[in-house]
Amino acid sequence: MDIYDVIIQPLLTEKSVLQRELGQYVFEVNRHANKIQIQKAVEEIYGVKVDSVNVMNMPSKVNRVGRRKVTRRPVWKKAVVNLAPGQVIEALEA
Repeated sequence: MDIYDVIIQPLLTEKSVLQRELGQYVFEVNRHANKIQIQKAVEEIYGVKVDSVNVMNMPSKVNRVGRRKVTRRPVWKKAVVNLAPGQVIEALEA
């Protein structure tokens, strides 16, 4: 798997923005990627040193549109990347 196929997008939520002060960045990643692939992809793309990676499989959710129509969001994977002390991803801070 190519390193650019591993990371889909950074997640920008209120909680993830607050975690940046602690050196933690949150990404949506490929469902088939493991922690080692995520660590190598972040290090190569952003040029930082990664301490650890925590991965969560997010469940699908049901959305109701109107009274009867039901749609389902797909399953996805989220990764919280802890950087080494003093490291910052400049591209995501702007």
